[in-house]
Amino acid sequence: MITHESAENYLETILVLQNRIGEVRSVDIVNELEFTRPSVSVAMKKLRESGHISVDGDGYISLTESGMHTARRMLERHTLLTGFLTWLGVDEKTAAKDACRIEHVISEQSFEKILRFVSEDLGK
Repeated sequence: MITHESAENYLETILVLQNRIGEVRSVDIVNELEFTRPSVSVAMKKLRESGHISVDGDGYISLTESGMHTARRMLERHTLLTGFLTWLGVDEKTAAKDACRIEHVISEQSFEKILRFVSEDLGK
């Protein structure tokens, strides 16, 4: 399991990019996050070494099973928390920024309670 916020953010970004453009390369991550190429390169090396991504001979990045698990979990949290904060009246830009920070530190219990509230109580 990934425990570093930056690694979780990279994995989530890879998933978002895969959904948007299909095949993902490091340059796509550089452009999406507006990070430097060397920073992204170092991060991709760490994620590859930890078994969360694989990179083919043409430089295309794929999430492994563990990488996909973490990426989906982060994206679910980000999406739900952004929507919840927006529903509370927080402007969308601030809600997305805050959700990005909260998604890494919120406990499973708290997240599940928010998820239940949103799906049951707000769904009425």
